[in-house]
Amino acid sequence: MNKKWHIYETDADKVEKIKNKYNLNDLLATILVNRNIIKEEEIKVFLHPTRNNFYNPFLITDMEIAVKRIIDAIKNKEKVTIYGDYDVDGITSITVLKSFLKDIGLEADDYIPNRLDEGYGLNKEAINKISQHGCNLMITVDCGISAIDEINYASSLGIETIVTDHHEAGNDLPKAIAVIDNKRKDSQYPFRELAGVGVVFKLIQALGIKLGLKEEAYLKYLDIVCVGTISDIVPLIDENRVIAKLGLMLVKQTNNIGLKSIINSSGYTQIDSNTISFGVAPRINACGRMGKAQEALELFLSSDINKVNELTKKMNKHNLERQETEKTIFESVVKTIEEEKLNEKQALIVVGENWHHGVIGIVSSKITDMYFKPSILLSFEKDDIGKGSGRSIPGFDLHEALMECSDTVEKFGGHSMAVGVTIKKDKLEEFRQKFEKIAIKNKVNEIIPIINIDAKINLSDINKEIVESLKQLEPFGEANKMPIFALKNLKIDSIRSLSEGKHLKLTLKDNNYMINAIGFNLGYLSEEYKIDDKVDVAGVLEINTFNGVDNLQINIKDIMKSI
Repeated sequence: MNKKWHIYETDADKVEKIKNKYNLNDLLATILVNRNIIKEEEIKVFLHPTRNNFYNPFLITDMEIAVKRIIDAIKNKEKVTIYGDYDVDGITSITVLKSFLKDIGLEADDYIPNRLDEGYGLNKEAINKISQHGCNLMITVDCGISAIDEINYASSLGIETIVTDHHEAGNDLPKAIAVIDNKRKDSQYPFRELAGVGVVFKLIQALGIKLGLKEEAYLKYLDIVCVGTISDIVPLIDENRVIAKLGLMLVKQTNNIGLKSIINSSGYTQIDSNTISFGVAPRINACGRMGKAQEALELFLSSDINKVNELTKKMNKHNLERQETEKTIFESVVKTIEEEKLNEKQALIVVGENWHHGVIGIVSSKITDMYFKPSILLSFEKDDIGKGSGRSIPGFDLHEALMECSDTVEKFGGHSMAVGVTIKKDKLEEFRQKFEKIAIKNKVNEIIPIINIDAKINLSDINKEIVESLKQLEPFGEANKMPIFALKNLKIDSIRSLSEGKHLKLTLKDNNYMINAIGFNLGYLSEEYKIDDKVDVAGVLEINTFNGVDNLQINIKDIMKSI
């Protein structure tokens, strides 16, 4: 697939100024300028954030009301329930709030809806159960901003609600006693991109301040807040970066034996954002996807090492089941696409039966990455109702497309890049045709994937010290991607495929300088290139440790023959 390389045109004067003022190398200074981190305070906070860089939590709308109501609940020994989502953000949100409330004298109940039976968010049956347990205050975490009817229903049962959420708020807010969401239209808070667990952190920070507690009373939970923040793929900038950077320091020495156990079982020896994104998050999310979210919550809350070890084994088992289920569905989807020649369409709408609802979103994401086309996977069961998930590519708004053909679907929700959808079988063909017309109108086939490249460098520029220095940019994630560099006119000194043809292994040379390169999922290119070919590569600089020996390596994101 052809990709377009976009190499930043860097302002050399700004790079030189930042390089000298902050004693940075050329590469680090260049990346800061490319990412528009050029003001003195921004650079300080980006490179060396401290606890003083958190905003005042009482700047958040309704925070005073929420804090007062929770303190009253403690004094009156009220029955409180925390209602959260089943993903990492939701589970870490419940963990942090429940643990902190326990510290200050309130034993709260918790409720997580089963993804497979109840779906996302509040529902009336759950509220009935909560009411029957005598609850008179419900605090939502990572959900609730759109639950207008459900919160009205809770109110009719004598339950007051505090909403804490980070999803987009509509024009009408739920009639809760407090609605804490920085995406409210009337929000004056300086940063609107906190994860759900980030909003919870602001709540416990506010409670800590109001109760005159030491900062450590709430800062000690930054390890769990960091895990939820990185896992929820929110932009790792501004206050999220402060949370993630300080939180990762705590993760390395965490007192949470559940978190420690997950990290140990993941096989990651170095703790960074990759460890959270690819080691911890999939295991926790697997519990929610397989309908076992409560087990992940118990793991974080438990102080019994035997129970933690048992739950870790279960979590790893759920993750393996998720991987196997995902692999089976993925192979089925690819087979259908090839047999029905759906890849000739501009949008991929693939239909199957009894696909696991907790997994098809991941498969849709992989299909979109593989074909670089928007995809929607629909699974039909006995009642002729299809439920599915969709993922998109930059430049095509999936939610807007569904709005245009909303008369053919039962319901849908989501945003520009990811949606959930429900459709009746007798409307399927009409939906397919309408959606394809929208994709054609938006010229999906003309959208080319873009690789943003921070700088063009020479092989002679690279050394271990330079690559190590890039760790100052950690944690990497949304809005702070790992820097990608372009190296041009390199000669292939050796080339082969690995893992039964799946991956590409190269040695690249420029005069007397040589470097190893790895191209994951690029093994098919071993037939297109040969020794002595001149190539341009775009990739991430890494240090690969094998048998105790460190070697510099390029993790290739794209490769092409030199012109």
